[in-house]
Amino acid sequence: MAMTMKGSVVLPADKVTVWAKLNDPDVLKDCIPGCQLLQRTGETSFTAAATMKIGPVTATFKGKVGLSNIDPPNGYRIAGEGEGGIAGFAKGGADVSLSDVPEGTLLSYEVQANVGGKIAQLGSRLIDGVAKKTADTFFTNLAAAVST
Repeated sequence: MAMTMKGSVVLPADKVTVWAKLNDPDVLKDCIPGCQLLQRTGETSFTAAATMKIGPVTATFKGKVGLSNIDPPNGYRIAGEGEGGIAGFAKGGADVSLSDVPEGTLLSYEVQANVGGKIAQLGSRLIDGVAKKTADTFFTNLAAAVST
């Protein structure tokens, strides 16, 4: 099942600070809901593990994340894929761009994702709701991280 999501958020910090936080695995691990592991394996690659609850299904997804189209401090593409055992799989990417605004930095994103297996059977409304809530929590956490 494929899904897309796009949006933007104003973060209360300059673009260089936001860029640094977006490239710090420890900051990202703390900001991503359910993330238990985000470890750098190369200059632009990471291994990751996150536990997600989607309706009645809770699964830990383990996989790889990579960065491409890197344009410091303006943006990049982040893509990953993970396996959640019998719950299924998730695979996707996001284009992230940063621009200066009077209040700090505008972070814009466009996500494309595909899920399969048991979680895909739960239906797009439920999955879209969880994805939006996860994104909202991530950006709330990131806003707190960049203002410290």
